[in-house]
Amino acid sequence: MLTEPDDEAGSVRRTVRIPAPPPVVFAFLTDPAKIGRWFGAEAHGDARPGGSYRRVINAGHVVSGTYLEVVPGVRIVCTWGWVGSEKLPPGSAVVEIELRPDGGGTELQLTHRDPVTKAGQGHAEIWDHYLPRLAAASSGGDPGPDPWGAG
Repeated sequence: MLTEPDDEAGSVRRTVRIPAPPPVVFAFLTDPAKIGRWFGAEAHGDARPGGSYRRVINAGHVVSGTYLEVVPGVRIVCTWGWVGSEKLPPGSAVVEIELRPDGGGTELQLTHRDPVTKAGQGHAEIWDHYLPRLAAASSGGDPGPDPWGAG
């Protein structure tokens, strides 16, 4: 995984190569059953512009937002926020994911923008934890139980 410098405005940028084609990676980013294999304990969502999603990492950490743009196999843009948070409620931040063919695999570029709280450090930790799990799951591996999902 390529970790790019996070900026002062709270943006986190990550690039990872995944040994699976873009349509497969896209399914692991949008299908709740597949998301549940790598991200948290529970996933719900409707991956279409205007559709909502909810990801339960554990009882104290629930992410929620709305899909703004969905281009199958290519791009996802959605809002992001923590359910119950006054500092960063759902809709406060934006996550952009670009998928590009790379040989027989995919180059995934993620940008997480949080202009409200500038919480780049915390979001960097989240993506540094979850992107390798996404790569493992979408390439046919088993990332194992999410250690953050138990709390």
